[in-house]
Amino acid sequence: MSFNDLLINTCTVERYPLGVFDALGNPTKVWADHLVDKPCRLSHPIGREIQRESEVVVVDEVLFIDEMDILERDRVIVDSITYHIIFVASMQDGVGGHHLEIDLERVKA
Repeated sequence: MSFNDLLINTCTVERYPLGVFDALGNPTKVWADHLVDKPCRLSHPIGREIQRESEVVVVDEVLFIDEMDILERDRVIVDSITYHIIFVASMQDGVGGHHLEIDLERVKA
């Protein structure tokens, strides 16, 4: 079974576009689709924590996806649930990048 056969979910990656301004000409943060309907797989880790500066963040989900342009300041939507990206790790296969493992924190409503 190949890696792509394991990608049973789809996701959308959102990013703040540059150069978006409000009615008064002030820069504003508006999420926009960056990557749409990308095959991925959501996994549910148990009790995993990451130290981010002076705080400890509990990892809600781990996302597995092909190597692509995803940054820690982006966010991901899977099955209508939005997550902040905590950490992006590029996993190697001996030749180069194979896939990304992305630690996620669920956006509080």
